[in-house]
Amino acid sequence: MLSERFTAALTYATQLHANQVRKGSGVPYIAHLLGVASIALEYGANEDEAIAALLHDAIEDQGGAATRSEIRHRFGDNVTAIVDGCTDTDTTPKPPWRQRKEAYIAHIPTASPSVLLVSLADKLYNAQSILKDYRVLGESVWERFQGRKEGTLWYYRALVDAFKKTGTTVIIEELERVVAQIEVLASPEKILFPQK
Repeated sequence: MLSERFTAALTYATQLHANQVRKGSGVPYIAHLLGVASIALEYGANEDEAIAALLHDAIEDQGGAATRSEIRHRFGDNVTAIVDGCTDTDTTPKPPWRQRKEAYIAHIPTASPSVLLVSLADKLYNAQSILKDYRVLGESVWERFQGRKEGTLWYYRALVDAFKKTGTTVIIEELERVVAQIEVLASPEKILFPQK
């Protein structure tokens, strides 16, 4: 069961990301954090993992080292280690996009089971959002991503391949299904079936 620690993390995450919105959509960022925590819990997260899911972007987007120290103070070393494992940079300005993504992919095979679960929940949520937005916006969806279409498709396929090297789980299979759907929609060879 979730305790007051989870409630405290939810409040803290809401405060940290209060002025942040999702790229391109204007949706309050807390929706993403709640979604990732929900997916993590659905796939068996314990309380530390659920708290880390709420805070997985905090170091990267909201203060770097100072935020890491605050997370450690409030929620302990285990939560901090999981958040660190989901962070692709803690510096501002951020290193180049491709360099960050390649480093993130490279660390997946050695990541702890807790980091894998929270990272997978994050990537699954993002892939589901891309799929949903692509169906509404079409090709213009890629404009909101630094990697644009080619880079984003490369990144999600590389993530699936890296996660699969760690084993086979239901959440990895689900991520692969969603990424495959995005690839089919984004393919220039897609077959358009006539409306019935």
